[in-house]
Amino acid sequence: MDSAGQDINLNSPNKGLLSDSMTDVPVDTAVAAPTPAVEGLTEAEEEELRAELTKVEEEIVTLRQVLAAKEKHCGELKRKLGLSTLEGLKQNLSRSWHDVQVSNAYVKTSEKLGEWNEKMTQSDLYKRTQETLSQAGQRTSAALSTVGSAISRKLGDMRNSATFKSFEDRVGTIKSKVVGGRENGSDSLPSPTGSGDKPLPDHTPF
Repeated sequence: MDSAGQDINLNSPNKGLLSDSMTDVPVDTAVAAPTPAVEGLTEAEEEELRAELTKVEEEIVTLRQVLAAKEKHCGELKRKLGLSTLEGLKQNLSRSWHDVQVSNAYVKTSEKLGEWNEKMTQSDLYKRTQETLSQAGQRTSAALSTVGSAISRKLGDMRNSATFKSFEDRVGTIKSKVVGGRENGSDSLPSPTGSGDKPLPDHTPF
């Protein structure tokens, strides 16, 4: 039996061995061409973009190094001039606020707020509210004026009453007595013990 007609008995001592004809089977060793990473780009365009990306990344690294050196030099100058960190922070905040004020977003927002304010002040609701508050203020002032007039009138009635006049007469009588006593040489009211102007006995010790 030739090699092409070999049996495939599993118990054969030649199992697992390939024939010479099977070892000569040709194998396709061609490698598929690489496809572009992005559809629609040619290989040349992809290489050009990769080169540009590498160049930009190198420039970013260089700029970061330059910025770090500039910041270090700026810190040394501030330290020599005696500028504190707080002053530097104030300058940065002031500069940042100025940048915000001149930014397009801030300008547009300010203009928008101005338009809203103008529309609100010109609206009928705002005018009615302002008129209502004005009327309420006038009514409050009138009410306070009425209360003040009533109090003044009440005090005048009390002053013209018999009770107030009697009290006023009593006060005038007491005042006359005090003034008359001072004119007679007595600068003090009579003593409650009834001793009058009698001098106190002189208790001279033995």
